[in-house]
Amino acid sequence: MDMGNATAGFILLGLFNHTRAHLVLFVLVLTVALNSVLGNAFLLLLIHQDRRLHTPMYFLLSQLSLMDMMLVFTIVPQMATGYLMDKKSISTAGCGFQIFFFLTLEGGECFLLAAMSYDRYVAICHPLRYPVLMSWQLCLRLTWGSWFLGAADGAMQAAVTLSFQFCHRNEIDHFFCEAPVLLRLACGNTSAFEYVMYICCVLMLLVPFSLILTSYGLILATVFKMRSIEAGKKAFATCSSHLAVVGLFYGAAIFIYMRPTSSRSANHDKIVSAFYTIVTPMLNPLIYSLRNSEVKGSLRKCVARCAPLTSRDVLVCLDIGGWRKRKDIP
Repeated sequence: MDMGNATAGFILLGLFNHTRAHLVLFVLVLTVALNSVLGNAFLLLLIHQDRRLHTPMYFLLSQLSLMDMMLVFTIVPQMATGYLMDKKSISTAGCGFQIFFFLTLEGGECFLLAAMSYDRYVAICHPLRYPVLMSWQLCLRLTWGSWFLGAADGAMQAAVTLSFQFCHRNEIDHFFCEAPVLLRLACGNTSAFEYVMYICCVLMLLVPFSLILTSYGLILATVFKMRSIEAGKKAFATCSSHLAVVGLFYGAAIFIYMRPTSSRSANHDKIVSAFYTIVTPMLNPLIYSLRNSEVKGSLRKCVARCAPLTSRDVLVCLDIGGWRKRKDIP
């Protein structure tokens, strides 16, 4: 069998066919992606502008929104271009960068969710020591550590995956370059790297997930000891948003990366990948907006500031906390 280095690049077969039903689904996916970008951008702006949200908890949430926005930009433009312009080819370098950014963001989000669970543990179980146990210095270290560990995993997997010899049949049955899918095209023996990649996935997924379960186990024990029912309800309300995001993210990621290779299905992989790369980033800001009282309060304040705009009075929003009259229209 002829082999090569795939220097000409790869062909992404994509998520949709050129049928009327798939066109409707494509428009739906683009709508979801646009809402994801707008929702996360708005949440970022809200956290940046409202001083009441300038806490470690919301700083970590802003990093989650940033990662989700970057994830959509990493995946959707290539997919949309391939479908609309029938330009499905992607260079080897472009494929490598897509693997790198995808794994950087997904891996970083794993550790960031663990950092957010630690923040909730300290806030509920040790509220008086919160400024010490969750200082801004520690918050920044946890954030940079999440980005660094994700980038290290992404760089390693991208470099090793593209170092293999690939067959001249360079069609990828997916809508973006993903390391497990790309390895199916390798002509050589990839079992050793697949084993190493599996170990990396275990470390990147199960270690942070174990920390999250431990944090919420301790939180649950503390809540049951609370004498005030209202305090317990507030604690559960604070944590429910994060638990919902953790369930969506880890459920899809474990389904993709922790299954045996023999049980993988290309169609199932594409559907689940579309869910956690496009749909989940849209759900995250909705979950935090609907389930978090402080975010809802900040949102109501923003809407209230914008409400007085009339045809008689044109107002310019200088910042989220203050308005200034610009001009009276006669």
